[in-house]
Amino acid sequence: MTITKDMIVGDVLDIDTGAAKYFFEIGMHCLGCPASRGESIEQACAVHGADVDALVAKLNAYFADK
Repeated sequence: MTITKDMIVGDVLDIDTGAAKYFFEIGMHCLGCPASRGESIEQACAVHGADVDALVAKLNAYFADK
């Protein structure tokens, strides 16, 4: 599984809820809100002022260990 910045946040969480910790680390505590079901990782990072490339790298490292 390769995570990309255009993937929907909710879709990533549907694959593995353990990935939520990486969103929480950068201040995305609204993972249950409707926006997470339609917002890409890139869009969510822009709203939260987070580095999308760093988050995608962490998510890919997490999924690589699965």
